[in-house]
Amino acid sequence: MKIRTIVTWFTLFFVSLTIAVSCTPATDVSTSESPSPAVQMGFSAWPGWLPWQIAEEEQLFAANDVKVDLKWFDGYLDSINALAAGQLDANTQTLNDTISSVAAGSDQVIVLVNDNSTGNDKIIVREGINAIEDLPGKTVAVEAGTVDHFLLLLGLEKAGLSPDDVEIKPLETGAASAAFVAGQVDAVGVFAPFTTKALERPGSKELFSSKDFPGAIPDHLVVSRQMLEERPEAVQALVNTWFDTLDFMNKNSDKSLPILAKRAGVTVDEYKDYDAGTTIFSIEENLAAFEPGDDMTSLPYAAEEISTFLVENGLIEQAPDLDQLLDDRFVKAYAEKQKT
Repeated sequence: MKIRTIVTWFTLFFVSLTIAVSCTPATDVSTSESPSPAVQMGFSAWPGWLPWQIAEEEQLFAANDVKVDLKWFDGYLDSINALAAGQLDANTQTLNDTISSVAAGSDQVIVLVNDNSTGNDKIIVREGINAIEDLPGKTVAVEAGTVDHFLLLLGLEKAGLSPDDVEIKPLETGAASAAFVAGQVDAVGVFAPFTTKALERPGSKELFSSKDFPGAIPDHLVVSRQMLEERPEAVQALVNTWFDTLDFMNKNSDKSLPILAKRAGVTVDEYKDYDAGTTIFSIEENLAAFEPGDDMTSLPYAAEEISTFLVENGLIEQAPDLDQLLDDRFVKAYAEKQKT
């Protein structure tokens, strides 16, 4: 009865509106429609996220009918904070950092897997440190709460050590790399392209990397719950743009590499070195990643494992509700579209 009442009301409303419109002069309806606001989207210096720069420069967002204000963040943590504060609609983030934000009260959703880190997150050490067992008592610079902090803890745990066995010096990733090169700390946790800078220190070397922990560091496009609910068509356009960008890169590598290298602040040859350390996910790999599983290649499984790990290591107070963290309908929609 309630539904029928609403339908009847709307019917009367539109009949009245039609009569009113027919009695008034015609106007240009295009002037009365407000254009959709630009999506405020953040990204930062990680090889798996830099393709968004290509999307902007090659007007691939526009080709998918979405207006995007793409914002570059020199500090990755600043982009995380901006999304959590409602200053962004979307951002590029790791799984563990997104879980940390959700645990702190931010309502965020992962809609796309950009890549998995397969070596581009590294713990780099000075000369004289040859094994994880040499780290106790040493000072390690790392951006607190970020993925490389997580990687450091994974390495310590694997060796039977605890965070208390090392002195962690919390610094923004760029500053951490600089402090290591300057000899102010014994080790550093950084991601590419900051790894290139850190390895400029004479005698420095990689101790371990994300390659040693497969699936532990996936990277994503994350949107706010508000964006998801109010503008799902824009979220779909972002996902479509991503795969269009990958297609463009595959067909135009000579044009793409200089854009990626410039945005990363490295040479083209240096950027090529990052290729093996970042595994960009295809649509098929995206679909598989969102499926339930029993190892870290499954996002639902990885989210539970990382959430537990973050709690046990004091990085979050309690595990958040993960039931609505992942939404694969946009990658599924893209995949279905490719079949037609």
